[in-house]
This record gives sequence, C-alpha cells and structure tokens, in this order.
Amino acid sequence: MSACRAPRRLTSRRRIALLAAGAAAASLTLSACGDGASGGSSQTRFVQGKNGIDTVTKDERQPAPDLSGETTTGKKLDVADYKGKVVILNVWGSWCGPCIAEAPNFAKVANETKSKGVQFVGINTRDSEKSQATSFEEEHKVPYPSLFDPTGRLMLRFPKGSLNPQSIPSTIAIDRHGKIAARSIGPVTEDDLRKMITPLIAEK
Repeated sequence: MSACRAPRRLTSRRRIALLAAGAAAASLTLSACGDGASGGSSQTRFVQGKNGIDTVTKDERQPAPDLSGETTTGKKLDVADYKGKVVILNVWGSWCGPCIAEAPNFAKVANETKSKGVQFVGINTRDSEKSQATSFEEEHKVPYPSLFDPTGRLMLRFPKGSLNPQSIPSTIAIDRHGKIAARSIGPVTEDDLRKMITPLIAEK
C-alpha cells in the first residue's frame, strides 16, 4: 500500500498545479470559441431547458448592464435606448466557426421579428480590426448593428450570478423592461432562437 502513495511534498505540488490549471481554464472561458459551462448562483434561480436555453422568471430577473459604445461601422449605440423592445444580444467573432454556422439563423429571425418589437444587437469580440467584423456582416447579410468589443470588456459587465455570456458564441435575451430573461451558450438553431423570443414577445 505504501508503494502507491506519493511523497507528501509531491502531492502538495500536484495540488497547486491542478489549482493553477483550473484557474487558467476559467480565465479562458470567455475567449473560447464553442460551448462553455452554464452557471448561475444563489442570486439568480434560472431554469435550464432541454434545448440548452436557460430562463429566469420575471420576478427573478436582473437588469442588464450598461452596454454602450461604438459599433463595427463607427456609430454610437446604447442598448438601453431599445427599452420597450425585446432585445436579443449575440456575442460573436468573425474567426469563430460556430458563429459562422449560426449567422443565417440570426439574420432570418431578426428580419422576421423586427415588426413584432424585437431588436437584435451583436457584440463583436476578439476581432482586432473593425474591417474583420464588417466583412463578416456583409458576407452573412447581418441586418442589425454590433457593438465593437475587441477586448471583451462588455461581456464582463454582466452582473455576477446573472445569465451572463460565458463563451463565444453566446446569446442573451433582454425583456421589454431591460432585464435579462434568457441565455443560450454555444450556437443556436433557428427553432431554438424562436423558442427564446416568442414568450418574451407575448409578455406585457
């Protein structure tokens, strides 16, 4: 039995190494392209749906943070100006394969729900040049504006314990009162996007 035991000093070193590796992995979550770990805290009681969409009841929702700045085309945009509409935020990057895959779904649903009081807004991140983002938007016929956020600072503004974006792509739904209502991590299908939006359109 004793032969299976590592020296205590090595055990401690391994423990430290594992903790360091875990911290490094956590710091990379926001920059990872693909699925991330969904989560919350005691502050927000969300329900995780079978389709990967996390939702929050109206009385548990938290206000969306300040999401304002310059768009990929150089215009000023403040998400708060869309209060009274359902806002769908999509965090994306031109370099991200899953973002490319879901782009047609967002373009189609955005066009079809605009008349129903739904406003789509992108948050472009990890692209060093605006031209990278605008080329993506032109190629995929993106019909809505995107905030240019190369360093990911806007993603970090979401309140702790809320349904915050944890990977790229992530999609956040904000209700008509400016509160975070739903989240999907990873690419979404057209059907799943509609399932996220339809209940919020019906809310008063």
